[in-house]
Amino acid sequence: MSAGTHVAVLMGGWSAERPVSLSSGKACADALERAGYRVTRIDVDRDIGSRLAELKPDVAFNALHGPFGEDGCVQGILEVLSIPYTHSGVLASALAMNKIKAKAVLEAAGVPVTVHALADRAEVAKAHVMEPPYVVKPVAEGSSFGVIIVREGATHPPQELYREDWQFGEAVMVERYIPGRELTCAVMGDEALGVIDIVPVGEAFYDYDAKYRPGGSKHILPAELKPNIYHHVQRLALEAHQALGCRGVSRADFRYDDATDTLICLEVNTQPGMTETSLVPEMAAYAGYGFERLVSWLVEDASCGR
Repeated sequence: MSAGTHVAVLMGGWSAERPVSLSSGKACADALERAGYRVTRIDVDRDIGSRLAELKPDVAFNALHGPFGEDGCVQGILEVLSIPYTHSGVLASALAMNKIKAKAVLEAAGVPVTVHALADRAEVAKAHVMEPPYVVKPVAEGSSFGVIIVREGATHPPQELYREDWQFGEAVMVERYIPGRELTCAVMGDEALGVIDIVPVGEAFYDYDAKYRPGGSKHILPAELKPNIYHHVQRLALEAHQALGCRGVSRADFRYDDATDTLICLEVNTQPGMTETSLVPEMAAYAGYGFERLVSWLVEDASCGR
């Protein structure tokens, strides 16, 4: 592919992560235009298949986040239409998006995960299904939507799960809470990039506001870790990427407890945020890939059958 290649940037959609996706899509589309690509911006709706069939772009740049864009659905449409696309394919996307199935694959590959269980939302709201502290997460959401931390010594199970406006499904994952530092490492192709230590400002939890509100968190790159731990994070990020069959770029999130030297992989994100100030572009820049070069690399890496 070359400059002048027609790229359809897919953004928006209808998941809870729509605002984040619109930001990612705009940043990527702007950068691709600066790099010389012909860009069409598409705010994805349920007619996306017919729109793409009519448009016939050379490449689809997937800047969607959350269900439909990140779980193998839009990837399947692109496969049917034979439109090369960025990031991971159908199977890797579906696996990584389902936290329970992803942990099974990671555990089998030797990537450490914490004790976890699949449970019904109502049962978790009635009684502790695990001794506190633990974390409750929707099985297939991102950006920390629906995440509840049950602290040590909590006498009641999480009553938030009874909320009438709960929109994240009846099945939830309950996992042992791991204290310590929030680390993240991106993989680009077959190379693990730098490790970032994420320090939420004023909060112990890296929630939606800490992720996206300006000044919500500090990113320490490179993370101040013992060299063996730093390289171990990079190795595990690459192993997780490969075990799930990811392509393009992914980002693995970890918790590291200095006191016990415990390193746990929380999840792998196949559609990480892609604004110029997001974590993956920050790690790519540290490795010498400016934002335009990063998004151009993703376009050049695009294919079907991923």
